[in-house]
Amino acid sequence: MAQPQQFPAGVYLSLRRCVPPPALTGFVVLLGLMFCLSYVIGAAAGPVAPGMHSSGTGAAPEVGSPGRHGHGGSGGTQTGGAR
Repeated sequence: MAQPQQFPAGVYLSLRRCVPPPALTGFVVLLGLMFCLSYVIGAAAGPVAPGMHSSGTGAAPEVGSPGRHGHGGSGGTQTGGAR
């Protein structure tokens, strides 16, 4: 009969040092699963505000543009009551 090969104690200890603790491995796996689950749910839900689009230019909106309620008009003039 052949005897199973035995590793020296030093080899076993050096391999054990390279392997992360089981709690850390479980945490990383759980974190990955939660990320994948949240991504799938978010993709299924669709966009939150379908009409919102970025301009992509990074420039400030024009004065008096439709998206700036109450902040339009020309510089220095005010409409409304007297001071």
